[in-house]
Amino acid sequence: MFGSLKLGKFFGIDTYVHPTFWLLPLFVLIQTFGTGLTNVGFNLLFVFAVFFCVAMHEVGHALAARAYGIGTRDITLYPIGGVAMLERIPEQPWREVAVALAGPAVNVVIALALLIGLAASGFGAPWGDEPNVVERFVGPVFWANVVLCGFNLLPAFPMDGGRVLRALLALCRTRLRATELAVYVGTVVAVGMFVTGAALGELGLMLVAAFVWFVGQAELANVRMVTEARRLYGPPPPLIPSPPPLDPEAELAARRFSGLAWDPTRRVWVQWVNGVPVRDIPA
Repeated sequence: MFGSLKLGKFFGIDTYVHPTFWLLPLFVLIQTFGTGLTNVGFNLLFVFAVFFCVAMHEVGHALAARAYGIGTRDITLYPIGGVAMLERIPEQPWREVAVALAGPAVNVVIALALLIGLAASGFGAPWGDEPNVVERFVGPVFWANVVLCGFNLLPAFPMDGGRVLRALLALCRTRLRATELAVYVGTVVAVGMFVTGAALGELGLMLVAAFVWFVGQAELANVRMVTEARRLYGPPPPLIPSPPPLDPEAELAARRFSGLAWDPTRRVWVQWVNGVPVRDIPA
């Protein structure tokens, strides 16, 4: 019914906001309604600032994957976080570690940049007493990045810490067995998160726990399927590199193009018939 809203491109990667994302600012608006327009605006601005940091976290994963020749289809923001849809997960353990840690590393960089910015501007630290307006905004964003970094490093597969755990286990075990162990640990952590969320009345934490369990089980099923396919049919054939793109004239000839095409070098229109240039038409 409602499609995802495209925000644009970050480093050439299409970035979207899922329709369910808007439930979060709506919840914040309802929670702060009646506390004054300034406070409502402040809280909404904080939500969008945090999710900008979440988007940068996912960009970190995408750029690390790109360094290993792995593309990213898109990045989508949800009310419980973001997801960078990589074309594949690197199977070499240390590459998976690098890609997994790139996201939290971005949050560390953002947190340090906020601290340095406050210090250079003469403001106090985010943990100081009686903060002014700037510190009241920057401080929570700083702590949000600290929490994002720490939370994502929990060994709850498929979160970043869980992927690091899987990669380290894969150094001395098969990828399937490493995934099974990482998913088991992730399930234990997810159950703990769910119980904690239920005890504290934190619906968001309960949703994250359910997401961790569901995606972990889905990825385990995928690894089992790939492992079985390789057992039955052998490893997949190596990827054949794409041929280099044809120059414009060669492409028109290959398509047996008929019509007019602009030649930017000579700045004339060229009439083509069945892939053959027949005459120039000056502009």
